[in-house]
Amino acid sequence: MDILYLLIPLSVSLVFFILGGLWWAIDRGQFEDIEAEGRRILDES
Repeated sequence: MDILYLLIPLSVSLVFFILGGLWWAIDRGQFEDIEAEGRRILDES
């Protein structure tokens, strides 16, 4: 039962870390034009 005092804050901080990374990627424009990268890879010789 004592391990929950460690695991619950650890999991909450992990969720905040993941959400922060997702927010950073969205803010930087990583998901603006996903299809363009697929076309760019296919167009290269």
